[in-house]
Amino acid sequence: MKLTKAGTASGCLVWIIVFGTLSLCFFPAGMMIGGFTSVSNFAMQTVGTFICPEGTVGQSYSYPTTTTDEFGNSQPSTAYEMHCVDTNGEVVKEDPILYAFLWTGSIVLIGLGVAALLAFVLAAPAGVLIARVLNRNKKQNMSETIEPE
Repeated sequence: MKLTKAGTASGCLVWIIVFGTLSLCFFPAGMMIGGFTSVSNFAMQTVGTFICPEGTVGQSYSYPTTTTDEFGNSQPSTAYEMHCVDTNGEVVKEDPILYAFLWTGSIVLIGLGVAALLAFVLAAPAGVLIARVLNRNKKQNMSETIEPE
């Protein structure tokens, strides 16, 4: 019974290590993909179903503005907002930032879900690799302790 508990514990530890390693890649990639795609009309229509009132649709709205660079100079820029538009074409609600947080967060969660599934797939091969490396070290240590005659 102790062997089963130890095997389960080591399998969980290997899964956590593999998941953590994969998450180091998938989390920033999800943030980058979510940030780039949050200004698309598809993203705003998708998130608009949660933010916009009943009977309205989320649409992308952009306008020119300025931003300040690292040297304090004003630079031209484009700002994006989600507008909830009803069937008459009137703007019922404006959302400048929440839609982007929701969209980027959902992309990150999808990426972490993929990382968790890949960790299940890769945990067994990673466990075998770790076991081989540890067994190789044990064999080398045993041969070092044998004294020549």
